[in-house]
Amino acid sequence: MAGRLITVFGGSGFIGRHLIRRLARQQDRVRVAVRHPQSALFLKPMGDVGQITPVQANLRDDRSVAAAVAGADAVVNLVGILYSRGKQSFAAVHHEGAQRVAAAARAAGAKRLVQMSALGANPQSPSGYARTKALGEQAVSAAFPGATIVRPSVVFGPEDDFFNRFALMAMFSPVLPIVGRPPNGPSFQPVYVGDVADAIVKLLDDPATAGKTYELGGPRTYTMAEIMDLVLAWTGRRRLVAWLPPALVDLQARLLELLPVPPLTRDQVKLLGADNVCYGKAPGLAELGIAPTPAEAIVPGYLARFRRASKKGRPVQAA
Repeated sequence: MAGRLITVFGGSGFIGRHLIRRLARQQDRVRVAVRHPQSALFLKPMGDVGQITPVQANLRDDRSVAAAVAGADAVVNLVGILYSRGKQSFAAVHHEGAQRVAAAARAAGAKRLVQMSALGANPQSPSGYARTKALGEQAVSAAFPGATIVRPSVVFGPEDDFFNRFALMAMFSPVLPIVGRPPNGPSFQPVYVGDVADAIVKLLDDPATAGKTYELGGPRTYTMAEIMDLVLAWTGRRRLVAWLPPALVDLQARLLELLPVPPLTRDQVKLLGADNVCYGKAPGLAELGIAPTPAEAIVPGYLARFRRASKKGRPVQAA
């Protein structure tokens, strides 16, 4: 199905750049819909001249969304935020924005729509992130009945905000905190960004996936304590890994929320109260013919820059 015009909202982000590289490789034309087109210019060399075009679009604005999907054969919405602030609220982006994209895609005659959600999306969740993700799913399915929903667990890769965050924390903090359920925290099933991008390509290529929800997870489940231990091993550092009581974590999050880009928020603390794993009730990577990539095969390579150096300047081997 080469030669399609595919609009990707949030295409300059973590997952988007991997998806666009794959779409360009199979000769699709890609319209990258972002708030600031200049921030997506780095994507253009991934394709031939004119194959990848950044355009301005704001999920809060009907006109710009409609213009971004005009003439598109397929639409992918990857937009998501980790913290809610001002006009960029969870409701505005995950719920209302997703609904606006779906309605515009249907009005434009797009044949396929893939909506990025998240494992743990639940309209009754105490977390605003998870709650609005679920409301977004419902709104998208109502506005575009053939939409495909994708729910990944924590996504890892060189540009991730998960393993990289903990590795950076280990450079400066004597303690790596465990939040959520004591003593080892919640469980995660990290999935490789390349596998997520491959999955979206397959969903776009296969009309039989329309109207279905896919849950994407990696080959292994880890507790938060196990993830912290792996980060320390891969970066060659020794730190205390300790569970912190909810009241203390909530206080820290309340203070960290004041930063321009908060590393932790109270909403994220609520989100961490639940496991983030696939339970096999929905199709996943296996049904798409994708063998999940283990974190051990990818993460140590990009965490190497965080490794503690010896006095001779060489990385210290993990204990």
